[in-house]
Amino acid sequence: MKFLDQAKIYVRSGDGGDGVIAFRREKYIEFGGPDGGNGGRGGDVIFRAVPALNTLIDFRYTQHFKARKGGNGAGSDRTGAAADNVIIDVPVGTQIFDEDRETLLADLDEAGKEILLCRGGDGGRGNAHYKTSTNRAPRRADKGWPGEERWVWLRLKLIADVGLVGLPNAGKSTLLSVASRARPKIADYPFTTLHPQLGVVRLNTTEEFVIADIPGLIEGASEGAGLGDRFLGHVERCATLLHLIDGTESQIVKHWRLIRHELEAYDPGLAAKPELIVLNKCDSLTAEQKSAKKRALAKASGAEVLTLSGVTGEGLPELLRLLQDRVNAAKESKQA
Repeated sequence: MKFLDQAKIYVRSGDGGDGVIAFRREKYIEFGGPDGGNGGRGGDVIFRAVPALNTLIDFRYTQHFKARKGGNGAGSDRTGAAADNVIIDVPVGTQIFDEDRETLLADLDEAGKEILLCRGGDGGRGNAHYKTSTNRAPRRADKGWPGEERWVWLRLKLIADVGLVGLPNAGKSTLLSVASRARPKIADYPFTTLHPQLGVVRLNTTEEFVIADIPGLIEGASEGAGLGDRFLGHVERCATLLHLIDGTESQIVKHWRLIRHELEAYDPGLAAKPELIVLNKCDSLTAEQKSAKKRALAKASGAEVLTLSGVTGEGLPELLRLLQDRVNAAKESKQA
């Protein structure tokens, strides 16, 4: 299935049904009277988050959603039928923005969460509603109220606990493949990953977390270089960032600072998230090289640096255990 994380759609709720003018006409009843019924309510447009979806690709082919008009009233004081609501299913983590792409209307970050975006119009009043002791034969009925309409932008932000960031070919996809059952594309050229990938890491029967791999960042990504930085939105909800650095490169400190700069340029809040720095591809380094590069990174970042080999699995169990502990701590603090 092709991945799509943003789409523009048109939604419109249904108009209310019209009220009617009607009078009783019954044999042997000397005096009749008004009995025009009210119109029915128009259908609402509701968005609902469902866990079975993970892309917005369906909205590439269906971009207009309209609810039906309510039924008109009828004689014998019969109210028109209310129209059915239109329920639009979207993936968990979908945000709904106004047409300006800045005003957030809803954030469907939990399964089953719903938002009524366009309310259907109320039905118009029939002439029976206007009957009074002084106005026994009203000839007034109202049209139904119009529904609401708008263009909105849908943007998907994947729900994950850990976000993988780094330069292209830092080994993010390899780590995702060995830590979970995900099977991302792996190759020895830049930008192998063209869209986000999710994997579930299970340490045991009771502990698991979701890890997200996004396309690699390069210098100037915040200005549109490479694949840009739009995919960083998929790690905004993560509890921690896992920053992978290719240990075979000579300028590892420069590369670490480059990614930090792009994170800051995208959103200072994202850059402030807890970060775990990992020196990858250590199977290609000697013990002296690994120790020297680890010290250089630790000095520049002021944080602990772990070592890893995605190919041999060196350091992988310790890394996954540390990530699980951080995810658990984040969930506990959120519930407190």
